[in-house]
Amino acid sequence: MSTVIDQRQKAGAREWGALAVLMLPVLLVSVNNTALSFALPAISRALHPTASQLLWIVDVYPLILAALLIPMGSLGDRIGRRKILMIGSTGFGVISALAAFAPTAGWLVAARVGIAVFGSMLLPATLSLMRTVFRDDHERRLAIAIWTAGFSAGAALGPIAGGFLLNHFWWGSVFLLAIPVLVAFLIAGPLLLPESRDPHPGPVDPLSIVLAVLAMAPVVYAIKSLATGGSVLQGLLIMAFGVLSGVLFAHRQVAKNYPMLDLRFFRSSRFSGGLTVNVTASIAMFGFLFFLTQHLQLVGGKDPMTAGLLMVPGLLLAIVTGMAAAKVAVTFGVRTAIVTGLLLIAGGFVIVAFTDQQSSALPVLVGFAAMSAGGGLATTLSTDLVVSSVPEAKAGAASAVSETGYEVGAVLGTAVLGGLTTAFYQSHLSLPQALSPEQADVAHQTLGGAVEVAQSGPWTESVMETATAAFSYGMQGSSLVGGLAVVVVAAVIFRVLRADRKVRFHDPLPTDRIEFD
Repeated sequence: MSTVIDQRQKAGAREWGALAVLMLPVLLVSVNNTALSFALPAISRALHPTASQLLWIVDVYPLILAALLIPMGSLGDRIGRRKILMIGSTGFGVISALAAFAPTAGWLVAARVGIAVFGSMLLPATLSLMRTVFRDDHERRLAIAIWTAGFSAGAALGPIAGGFLLNHFWWGSVFLLAIPVLVAFLIAGPLLLPESRDPHPGPVDPLSIVLAVLAMAPVVYAIKSLATGGSVLQGLLIMAFGVLSGVLFAHRQVAKNYPMLDLRFFRSSRFSGGLTVNVTASIAMFGFLFFLTQHLQLVGGKDPMTAGLLMVPGLLLAIVTGMAAAKVAVTFGVRTAIVTGLLLIAGGFVIVAFTDQQSSALPVLVGFAAMSAGGGLATTLSTDLVVSSVPEAKAGAASAVSETGYEVGAVLGTAVLGGLTTAFYQSHLSLPQALSPEQADVAHQTLGGAVEVAQSGPWTESVMETATAAFSYGMQGSSLVGGLAVVVVAAVIFRVLRADRKVRFHDPLPTDRIEFD
């Protein structure tokens, strides 16, 4: 039986209790992902995966997630967001338990596929339910700020919780983190969460689902392949296939009376602008993390848990600015707040671009703090723009698009900014001639390779000096490019949101038109 939503604008204790319940799967997904990265060495020792299997243990999750977010968001609109949240949570917990006791690397890869399938049901449903629960604009922004802060809190807790578990238990314990959280959610969810769905969903369109998957998965895979030195021709062909599938998907949505994804969403500058900010912030953050984690561990010599703890202040800043976003928007306006957040992100890049990181990690940590603060502010408000700019009946599909943008941004951040950092590093690396060709090639590929070579002979100091200098140059070069790109996006968003016009959607879809105020 569906719970009836109180039509009052202001939320009461039940609504805020529902938000607390919705935070459980959000926190779970975030902790799960960051904790896994710290378990990879232990997984390598226990399961002896091939290089390809180890890569797929990490990469298969975002690949499947990005491919399924839009179909699952649309499915939640159709069958009920609470229902799909319950299904996703149950499946996530069961498969996580199976992953914890995986006897082989192949088993673990398969389990990660299952976790991604059920995980794709969680985030769009939680975000779209907030649109249903919180009617007041200010309260909805605060709720989304808390939702966004959950990701940052999870990212901060992941290294700490994962490090503790790995110090005391086996590698599979990081997957068992999901179980108590999900048990609590499955008990409290039916009691506090309302059911909501699209009252006029139309028939299921299997071909649209297939085309959506064939559009996203190949593009994400191609970007990852090109970023890790895969065949350029193969990567471009796979990407072309994904783009073609995306074009066919778009044409089908326009032709359908009841599309899985209403492409008129993109005619709203609020929706398109918010999505652009989400993608930009994701690219910036993951590109920055690419060199930050390497710098702390390989240049600074910190162990993974210490490196994670050093990142906590920046992540806490993201929580603080995210929580303050609703108040800032009321005081200064949404557009000003979002542009300020983007400029803080750019400022984080600028700090790294014009400082020397070889002797101290302080500049890069300060840059990370500035970027986190800007990201918390900008993405909280941009997510609210995306969710609130569409009819409530379509909130699941809109939330899924927002989350897809985040996942694609994460892939692009590592591929583009990570690729630039590596390219700058390789072009400015000057190695001692005493190294063998094989050693020189290993050191030339990555900073990690250079550290490994430096520890294998009498040339430790000279190799480390030139490698860290080249990596510092790579950080500066990619940060300069990233900072300039974010400034350009901030200027565009300032212009686009100023010209924002509200899009009105009328049902039924076959004969409606869009009116602009």
